[in-house]
Amino acid sequence: MAHNGSDAASLMTSASRRHDRAAIGLVIADSYPLYLDALERLFKAEPGFDVLACCANRDDTWSAVVERRPDVLVLDPEITGGTGLLRELAARGFPPRVILLAARLNEHEMLDSMRLGAKGILLKTMAHHLLIQCVRRVHAGGTWLEQTAMAKAVDRLLYEDASSRHIASLLTRRELEVVGMIASGRSSKDIGEALRISAATVKVHLHNIYEKLGVRGRVELTLYARDKGLRSPLLHTASRRADA
Repeated sequence: MAHNGSDAASLMTSASRRHDRAAIGLVIADSYPLYLDALERLFKAEPGFDVLACCANRDDTWSAVVERRPDVLVLDPEITGGTGLLRELAARGFPPRVILLAARLNEHEMLDSMRLGAKGILLKTMAHHLLIQCVRRVHAGGTWLEQTAMAKAVDRLLYEDASSRHIASLLTRRELEVVGMIASGRSSKDIGEALRISAATVKVHLHNIYEKLGVRGRVELTLYARDKGLRSPLLHTASRRADA
């Protein structure tokens, strides 16, 4: 079975054409064709599942979810832009219940996926019957999180929260905004335009930030911010704390 853009049209039919409306409608997305074929065979052999589409890239996955409206999306996060796909689906109002089926997951990826609404996280090393159970549970409104990865993610979340509290006690709200933009790779010119301040003022803020955090230069600040988990949600929280 081919999984490329040329057969996308054959995958695009209305959800009303499902052969069994009582079945759990699935879109499966994996970057490895052999694994994708194996997943398709697994679910087709199980009662109560309807494989609506199998996709090997981001664009086909997006199209399949929008057109087929699956109950559950089983997604390999190694597909290019996998996390971005979750964000875009949620923003566009096509939020199926998502299960990440990953070869590996670090705590950052797991936390980001959970923030974007992933309800199931399972490693590919797990037995296939656990994947079946995971899909059924998530479809029923539950969650399924791989325990080892979850423990690491919770530890990381606590570390990031403690870090954001500490940094909020050191920096002003405006300085926190500048740190967030630096961590996102924005230039001083972009930061000045976004905050409606002069380039000279941006330089003053950066100098103060370097002094307070004990870092030397933009690159070291970027690495520091990313290590501390200073992404947008945490920065907004830190900003509120700084105003308190």
